Amino acid sequence: MKDEDADFLNLLRNKALTSVFQPIVDLRFGHIVGYEALVRGPADSPYARPDQLLAKAVKLGKLAQLEFICCALHLQRFKQLGLSGRLFINASAELLTQEVEVDKCAASLLNLLNTYPRGNVVIELSESQPTHDCQELASAAQHYREYGVQIAIDDLGQGFSSLVLWKELLPEYVKIDRYFIHNVHQDLLKQQVVRSICEIAHQAQATVIAEGIETLEELIELRRLGVMGGQGYALGHPLEHPARCTAVSLRSVFEQPFGASLAQVRLSDRPVSVRRLMRNAPTVDYYASTAELEHCFQAQPQAEQVVVLRAGLVVGLLRREQVAKQCQLLQAQACATPCLCGDLIQYTPLVVDRSTSLEDLGHLIATGPEHYLTEGFVITRAGQYVGVGSSVELMREWSQLQVQAAQHANPLTLLPGNHAINQEIARLLETEQPFALCYADIDGFKPFNDVYGYRQGDEAIQTTAKLFQEIIDPQQDFLGHLGGDDFIVIFQSDDWEARCQKMLAQLPKRLAPFYSAAHREAGGYWTENRQ
Repeated sequence: MKDEDADFLNLLRNKALTSVFQPIVDLRFGHIVGYEALVRGPADSPYARPDQLLAKAVKLGKLAQLEFICCALHLQRFKQLGLSGRLFINASAELLTQEVEVDKCAASLLNLLNTYPRGNVVIELSESQPTHDCQELASAAQHYREYGVQIAIDDLGQGFSSLVLWKELLPEYVKIDRYFIHNVHQDLLKQQVVRSICEIAHQAQATVIAEGIETLEELIELRRLGVMGGQGYALGHPLEHPARCTAVSLRSVFEQPFGASLAQVRLSDRPVSVRRLMRNAPTVDYYASTAELEHCFQAQPQAEQVVVLRAGLVVGLLRREQVAKQCQLLQAQACATPCLCGDLIQYTPLVVDRSTSLEDLGHLIATGPEHYLTEGFVITRAGQYVGVGSSVELMREWSQLQVQAAQHANPLTLLPGNHAINQEIARLLETEQPFALCYADIDGFKPFNDVYGYRQGDEAIQTTAKLFQEIIDPQQDFLGHLGGDDFIVIFQSDDWEARCQKMLAQLPKRLAPFYSAAHREAGGYWTENRQ
């Protein structure tokens, strides 16, 4: 037996495997509804990646045994973490239909699942190990259903046999292969494939889950096409301690109606993101020596920080002065054991996606630990490191944005002024979105100013602005102040006419207190015009 084969068998015998969990999200509302359990081998072995594990298991005829051990580990770890929702575990047809030998004893997946709460487990069948006896598999799947287990078909679209399997098994879930998800927003044929799968799933009473969602644009397009579930780096990475809720930066996407197009999500009008603050910083591996770290700083004298990565994920942020002090301390102590970069990490860094708005980032820093303010933050894209940012720069940028907003706002009502109004109209025309434009002017306002004075006139305008703000839908409509008593409302809400009528009905009541009792009783007043 080869040494590498013996190493793999020892790995199975010792169950030297790690469970990681990737969130599965309800794309309608943005809620995490479950997790897919995946496996990782020892980081320092040839079997660190799941494809390496599976390839060796297939070669040695140990696939079912590997899968059973993984399932047992996943169930145990899922329970320990207290994760909610359904647990999706991968299994081949062989594991579903046969007993396997584990620890020199015969074992079955069904007996293992009987030790777990009913109704929370979904078995994913993949085409990576296709079966030729659909009838036997369908019978086994039905038997599992009697024990509260649901079935999912993985990698749908890889071949014709997956459609046959769908017809025979009638699974509760179908997962679209990532090939059809990659750049789906740019490919009309992929969009049609996804749309067709959703239509079939509706007839078959199955839930569609899109795999491999890596970008915001893909996520928006899949929601537009009616895909109910999704997973991928854009929604959450597979981690030993996975996220319990979706990222704050995705909130604006899930606030849009299910089925909304890319243009309707208003990507061009999204809040300014941390991408504006991003700057480069060198990276080092968690297991690199402190000597390598010092060399990194020496080679890049302009760098004030180094990002520490472990298996490609951000785990630390080290400042130049901090490293210098700690290395001097180690030298003074004459440490015989070499120190690793990871040993110098003092705090868990603030890590945010580059699409995070400055407002959300400011909230995270304000409510987080003190080192968020002093150490800065790390910026990622789809979970991968892309740069760093400074909290001081964030405050400076935020102040500038507030100044710019004030410059374009009407000073009396603080509503968007002419510049912002023109920008909004141009954006809607460019993206071909329907809207209703309402011009509002207060009748007889100039005579009112002559009789009651400009101060009371200003208060009347502020009251009018407040009323309009109460009546419009801030999620869909835009209210601007042209100046004086002139307002613009850009409606995208369907009931815009009813909102206009409400404004007309309520405005006289709101402005009534600004008139004297005598004028209210007389029903008006006389004054000279300005001609």
